[in-house]
Amino acid sequence: MRAVDTNILARYYLRDDAAQGHIAAEVLSSGDVFVPKTVILELEWILRYVADQPEDKVMECLAHLIALPGVTVEDRDEIEAALSHCRNGIDFADALHLAASKACSELLTFDDRGYARRAKKLRLKPAVRVPNR
Repeated sequence: MRAVDTNILARYYLRDDAAQGHIAAEVLSSGDVFVPKTVILELEWILRYVADQPEDKVMECLAHLIALPGVTVEDRDEIEAALSHCRNGIDFADALHLAASKACSELLTFDDRGYARRAKKLRLKPAVRVPNR
């Protein structure tokens, strides 16, 4: 099994370099490929904030990636949960942190963008809470 770095996946989805895009497609279609969840997190960031792709397009790419035959994604259930939470308005990185914390009683944050409120409204587990100051 071979692991891939973020830049392989970015070239595959962005198609911004024909030669590297072709190589990336060959790598992904060869099967027996491992994708660490940190690479997925970085890929989401690159697609959204560097390549300026719309959120729905990014989620479509990530869903496509984890469904590719021959591709094994680290903690796939956590990635799927994060994608689901993201579709419900939670930032992908926050959603992945939450999914990875599933064995915990709560996730603490100082996030002032309403992450805790959105998570509570969606009844996500573990609970997301802003600690008292």
